[in-house]
Amino acid sequence: MPRMTAAAAAVEILKREGVTTAFGVPGAAINPFYRELKNVGGIGHTLARHVEGASHMAEGYTRAKAGNIGVCIGTSGPAGTDMITGLYSAIADSIPILCITGQAPVSKLHKEDFQAVDIATIAKPVTKAATTVLEAAQVPGVFQQAFHLMRSGRPGPVLIDLPIDVQLTEIEFDPETYEPLPVYKPRASRAQAAKALSFLLESERPLIVAGGGIINADATDLLVEFAELTGIPVISTLMGWGTIPDDHALAAGMVGVQTAHRYGNATFLESDFVLGIGNRWANRHTGYNLEAYTKGRKFVHVDIEPTQLGKIFAPDYGIASDAKVALELFIEIAKELKAAGTLPDFSAWAASAQERKATLQRRTHFDNIPMKPQRVYEEMNKAFGPDTRYVTTIGLSQIAAAQFLHVYKPRHWINCGQAGPLGWTIPAAIGAATADPDTPVVALSGDYDFQFMIEELAVAAQHKVPYVHVLVNNAYLGLIRQAQGGLGINFEVNLEFENINTPEIGVYGVDHVKVAEGLGVKAIRVTDPDKLGEALEEAKKLAVEHQVPVVVEAILERITNIAMSKTVDMSDVTEFEDLATEPGHAPTAIKALQV
Repeated sequence: MPRMTAAAAAVEILKREGVTTAFGVPGAAINPFYRELKNVGGIGHTLARHVEGASHMAEGYTRAKAGNIGVCIGTSGPAGTDMITGLYSAIADSIPILCITGQAPVSKLHKEDFQAVDIATIAKPVTKAATTVLEAAQVPGVFQQAFHLMRSGRPGPVLIDLPIDVQLTEIEFDPETYEPLPVYKPRASRAQAAKALSFLLESERPLIVAGGGIINADATDLLVEFAELTGIPVISTLMGWGTIPDDHALAAGMVGVQTAHRYGNATFLESDFVLGIGNRWANRHTGYNLEAYTKGRKFVHVDIEPTQLGKIFAPDYGIASDAKVALELFIEIAKELKAAGTLPDFSAWAASAQERKATLQRRTHFDNIPMKPQRVYEEMNKAFGPDTRYVTTIGLSQIAAAQFLHVYKPRHWINCGQAGPLGWTIPAAIGAATADPDTPVVALSGDYDFQFMIEELAVAAQHKVPYVHVLVNNAYLGLIRQAQGGLGINFEVNLEFENINTPEIGVYGVDHVKVAEGLGVKAIRVTDPDKLGEALEEAKKLAVEHQVPVVVEAILERITNIAMSKTVDMSDVTEFEDLATEPGHAPTAIKALQV
């Protein structure tokens, strides 16, 4: 039997589980593992500037391509605690990433050794499993089980903590005979699928709510086939955006209290039956007024995680199943119903959804200086085509992006939907661009998100990872300011100051162009909305020429309120800005405005 260190065995397993890239920061307690990364070979490594950044890179890497599992590596103590936010983001959105940390020697774990912390206990609430391996011979089994857990059922992250002496201990391990464990996913039965569709046969105005579980299952083609077969309009959740192209005749928009379309909410409120697939009824989708969301309609819920069924509200029928399996059965039964002439005709209902899509629009075309943010998304729609992969986190920038941008493919909207940590965007964009360098990546940040982990731009410069980063700057915590309005305050959300080194930007404070250039990337500042389009085109060229990120900073008006519900009720959304009343008000809307 071959003998090797436990760390070498772990690297061999990573390779056989399909890992080709890792993100991390070496340190004393994880150096034996890094030695084996070098000696065993076969796995590329991106050196992050912050260990939290490495965890977000791993998440972006996983999200960009079906089958990927991002790996992040750090040393003991603060490296592990720094990655907790990344693990939380991953488990919240059902994203598998593997976090590997170094640890003090086993004999020192109870002696308050330098940088020794019980990271497994800390990480347990935000992982599917978190283990400190105390016996070197258990390392292969722990790694094998980690990949099995990450892929089985509802996907999610795992942490493995490796004491330094465990890493260095030689064990017997034969990598040539290693095999991944079979993946477990619950499967709907034919009877369950037939029961679910019996609700469809009784409805007149059905909708499909397509969640991120469809993307995780790599089943978007099946979702579109089922929708086209039955003629049912599709509402995408924020995590499910891209399951059906925005310009598809059955795409009915998004629903919710923030990241929603006027026409999406209006269509939902007219429906009488909702088939939710791979979604979790997130509160930004349903709002807190569940009566408004559920009254007058029946629900069937399909989810891979049994405990999700009934968690937010009790559906009329629930099925624990992988989305792909369920959709295959739905298609099979729907074809039989259609052949028998018993499948209802929903074409008039689908046409009404498209009519709302063409009439209930928000205005994007404003010529104001400083710019209104709506104009930025209009110019982005013009500059970036259907192959663009957008990456963003939280804030008014994300909410407005969901209202105004267009997504046409799965995995082309990469967004931390539940956790929403500021700083996520830059490292996640690096991870996504690393995973799929042939697809153009466009990141989107508000100024505060951009400042949180701005140092990671140097990683992209060092490793030649090009993408375009649109930075909307109002020198404000815009979403928090808007939320504080209900409390009658505007407190500690102002970021403005006069920068003594860059007086020409006035009160906008941080000179993002200088900082970005200091980190080795290119940057362009735009103050005139009529110049924004050419700046975006120039950014695309510079990114290709120099193989680095290019930041396009749009200087916005200080205060813009983006449409959302003040009462967290999807039936009660406040429109703060002028609505589109003529086609020129929304020239890049997915459908031309009908007046």
